[in-house]
Amino acid sequence: MTTNLITGGAGFIGSHLSEILLDKGEKVIVLDNLSTGQFSNIASLEENPNFEVLIDDVGNEDLTEDLIRKSDRVFHLAASVGVRLVIERPTECLTNNILGTDIVLRYACRYRKQVLIASTSEVYGKSVNQVFNEEDDRIMGPTSKSRWGYATSKAVDEFLALAYYEEKHLPVVIARLFNTVGPRQTGRYGMVIPNFVRQALKGEPITVFGDGSQTRCFAHVRDVAPALAGLLAHGGAFGKVFNVGSQEEISILDLAKKVVEKTGSKSEIKVIPYEEAYSAGFEDMQRRVPDLSRIHALLGYEPKHDLEDILEDVIAEQGSCSP
Repeated sequence: MTTNLITGGAGFIGSHLSEILLDKGEKVIVLDNLSTGQFSNIASLEENPNFEVLIDDVGNEDLTEDLIRKSDRVFHLAASVGVRLVIERPTECLTNNILGTDIVLRYACRYRKQVLIASTSEVYGKSVNQVFNEEDDRIMGPTSKSRWGYATSKAVDEFLALAYYEEKHLPVVIARLFNTVGPRQTGRYGMVIPNFVRQALKGEPITVFGDGSQTRCFAHVRDVAPALAGLLAHGGAFGKVFNVGSQEEISILDLAKKVVEKTGSKSEIKVIPYEEAYSAGFEDMQRRVPDLSRIHALLGYEPKHDLEDILEDVIAEQGSCSP
């Protein structure tokens, strides 16, 4: 039986990945400190004899080493994520992301385990390319703006992972995630769709940061999680970076309008300048569309769920939780 260690497995992506692997008859060990994940995401899985969860931190090296030694594959999803968290706690973001990945790669190399490192489209920085390819140049903002610290920390994770592959032949693959959304995602740290839906269902103003013209492509977690499992199971993925996401593009202002429409809400849409929402000089990417040709060629990956599906699922979940 294949044993999978998922760091950050109580997060919304990790919990869906856990379900997929358990359904395949594999064993899953989750390591999560619950800083951004929630135990409720995985509580129902405890009944499965092939599931184990430890509430602890990747920074506990003795525990992490032991779990990696006992596992066949490692999905390293643990990270500090979310724009608001990055802005408000930049030290935690940088140290958690870089040092956590260093620990995972070091012990995975010692015990020769397969590893997937979850990265982010943020590593493309301020690039103005129409579509982002894995081999594109990256353009970062100045170090005086903590906004770019998260992007840089994940880029360091990628450099480190690929160095282990090149120098030590560690079987490692990198997944660059583009705005993964779906049930169990919290809006607590700035995730836009769960926040918009929550505001709409409560009849509160829907807060659009910036001017709303910035566009994003949202991918359903039910497409992304199987892709992560597929990448680590495919020997041809090792030593490479793969964009994972959707190419269905929408402006944030149009997204807010769509949420209002689908919820039947009477919420007004309130546009808030970045400097009021975050801090003076805050910078963002205007457009973020992934080139998916590499992962399509390897796995035949094509998103099966569109934005309508995403919104319906998030609305249904939040609606069922409303008093």
